[in-house]
Amino acid sequence: MIQHPGNVFVVSAPSGAGKSTLAQRLVASVPDLVFSISFTTRKPRPGEVDGRDYFFIDEARFDAMVAEGGFVEWVQVYGHRYGTGRDWLQQTLATGRDVLLDIETTGARNLREAIPDARMIFILPPSAASLEQRLRSRGKDSDEQIAIRLKHARHELEQYPAYDYLVLNDDLELSYRHFESIILAARARRERMTPVAEGVLQGF
Repeated sequence: MIQHPGNVFVVSAPSGAGKSTLAQRLVASVPDLVFSISFTTRKPRPGEVDGRDYFFIDEARFDAMVAEGGFVEWVQVYGHRYGTGRDWLQQTLATGRDVLLDIETTGARNLREAIPDARMIFILPPSAASLEQRLRSRGKDSDEQIAIRLKHARHELEQYPAYDYLVLNDDLELSYRHFESIILAARARRERMTPVAEGVLQGF
């Protein structure tokens, strides 16, 4: 088990549901919220930077980290492996900052086993048709790849009962407000605020 004074938030969504847009805005807007950077064996896409978007490593290094227990969770998706580094996560949480992890559904379940009080958030697309339109508008994938992604999206959506919060991303502003409110409400939990309350009480 990982002991942590900071909150752990996990966000998952089918590819194209707008998760990255929401997550990037959240981290930029909410103080003391850090975006977790995953390790991956896939090659960088144009514009991606090692250490900012992912830690890009080869299969041998990934194997070594698995053998050493260096991941809180790891999974294989679309022929590549992705994992959350244990040391980085523990060190960041120890500072009291909150961490947002963008991981798919299998990895999210694995992480919750390690961190049972992690807050699990799932971003829902408005519909299957809108998700397909978003995937096509990106212009990154072939028809075959889009079909694979849509099939995988259905599988991911079937996992929504494992999550604590569901955010429908049909209106960006409203969706962001819902997403942000989850973070802020978790910070106001009695368990989190007890030291503050006790400090106030001692002043009387």
